[in-house]
Amino acid sequence: MSPATHLPSNDALRAALLMLGSTMAFGIMAVAIRLATAHVPTQEVAFFRNAFGLLAMVPMLLRPGNAPLRTQQLPRYFVRSAIGLGSMLCGFWAVGHLPLSQAVSLSYSTPLFVTIAAVLWLGEIVRARRWAAVICGFIGVLIIVRPGQAGFEAGTLVAVLGALLSAVVAIQIKQLTRTDGADTVVFYTYVFWVPMSLVPALFVWTWPAGIAWLWLAATGVFGTLGQLLWTRALRLGEVSALTPISFMQLPLVAMFGWLLFGETLDRWTVIGACIILGSNAYIAHREAVLKRRAASQAPCATGKVTE
Repeated sequence: MSPATHLPSNDALRAALLMLGSTMAFGIMAVAIRLATAHVPTQEVAFFRNAFGLLAMVPMLLRPGNAPLRTQQLPRYFVRSAIGLGSMLCGFWAVGHLPLSQAVSLSYSTPLFVTIAAVLWLGEIVRARRWAAVICGFIGVLIIVRPGQAGFEAGTLVAVLGALLSAVVAIQIKQLTRTDGADTVVFYTYVFWVPMSLVPALFVWTWPAGIAWLWLAATGVFGTLGQLLWTRALRLGEVSALTPISFMQLPLVAMFGWLLFGETLDRWTVIGACIILGSNAYIAHREAVLKRRAASQAPCATGKVTE
């Protein structure tokens, strides 16, 4: 058997390991954000996350033969970064002020908003089964948020807003990566994020002290590591296979929430999270099926034209 025969399975394994590494990195970043917000305001945490994140990219930028600076889409990067900063501030506030498991569960509603945004923005066609999955996902969001009930917290709406803005960013990234590489997208995002996030941070500035520097550095290093591993995982593997691995972030942060902050899992959060994650898995599966179907039909269509 030739070595080439093993290539697909090796790529699938590498993609899974990269996604698992990305999931762990994002989970540790969430914990670091919670720890950092005990010392400095959310706006300042966002600034240092971006500043340390850009520093973490320097070794990659200095790599021989790497040229992530070439782009003709600077205005788009500015808009993408501005919306992304809004999403980041909402998400960081939620992680700092809500139970970790609840904040992360609501962040998983982003793919639901992405499906809607893809229809409105990119003109994609979504069939009844995917719409049903989206509706089920939003039922899961409502179960966690519980509007009008005694357990309702207005802060959960901040987490939902962060997920909505993150969906807009995901569509923008999809457009940017049509011409620019993943490293270029990450690099220019940080280049804009650092000065943008400094502005709101200056209004609430408090100089970090002691161990706060460690938590702030961890948000940048693990956030950047998570992004880089995530983009490489998606380049090698299928979204439908990798999406369930990303769900491992929820039990990870729930464990840290229990160990470090004495948080307990609310049953409504667990029920809502299961519904949201199930909806996401189905949406990812349907997208992968449609992509494979389109790829298999393309050669056939070409053959008919040439015959």
